[in-house]
Amino acid sequence: MTPIDDFGLDTASLAGPLEARLRALREAGFSRVVLQARDLMSHPGGFEAAVAAVKASGLQVAALQALRDFEGLQGPRHDYKVEVAKAMLETCRAVGSPLLVATSACAAAQPGGDPEALARDLRKLAMLAVPPGIRIAYQAVAAGRHVNDFNIAWELVSRADCPNLGLALDACHALGAGTSLELLEDIDPEKLFLVRLADALSDAPCADGAAVNVFPGEGVLAAPLAALTLRLDRMGYRGSYALSVCNDESQQLPPATVARRARRAAEWLSEEVLRRSAPLPNLMKLRGAAGG
Repeated sequence: MTPIDDFGLDTASLAGPLEARLRALREAGFSRVVLQARDLMSHPGGFEAAVAAVKASGLQVAALQALRDFEGLQGPRHDYKVEVAKAMLETCRAVGSPLLVATSACAAAQPGGDPEALARDLRKLAMLAVPPGIRIAYQAVAAGRHVNDFNIAWELVSRADCPNLGLALDACHALGAGTSLELLEDIDPEKLFLVRLADALSDAPCADGAAVNVFPGEGVLAAPLAALTLRLDRMGYRGSYALSVCNDESQQLPPATVARRARRAAEWLSEEVLRRSAPLPNLMKLRGAAGG
């Protein structure tokens, strides 16, 4: 294994055809990829061609995302979402993804915020994922109607109490929202299934267009991202880190250029942060490299 094997790149960070994005990841030295379901469904050759492209790339699929607005529904809406979940789990099976990311519900149709009811829905989702052998990573998003922070999401995951149900942590969202890193100590590292890493060009929360996302080390959250990553490592987290950016500039650049920037971020985190305990990394060195 190389130092960056713990890091995968989200295909949403890159522009162009799926095959070109997968090739850019591979050529940049990545061995893992986080897939967007729409990448597979919108492939001009169809779903089977998309699956074939993923398998031919040689990349390990770290996660598929994202199932949205699942918990808190009732009646026909709930039944509909169950069918959507089943289809996405089948997609996981087809591409060899061991993990499906489910983001906290944002839709106004979710009327109830009763924790037991929300946990019951998550438990049902986890049970649906048992036969295909898939794990569910529940991620809080800033726009979540009832769950908008990782500590709330962790409470629901703990309440649901299913072996294949865990947490996906959006580090940029947590840091931008000012959530205390001390709360991470409450999380069982064995139940933390995925960590999403992004930086920002402003102090606004890194979600829903509130800030421009960049790769770790390229923005104002470089130091706290390093501290968070090091804390997770000391807690015993050994899962995948998903690098992700969401900005117009990245969508206008060749995928190889963006993948190389992601590679620099992964090298900084793996070699400068995770390979030494102190001090925090030389941020000026990183920023100088990122400008090249």
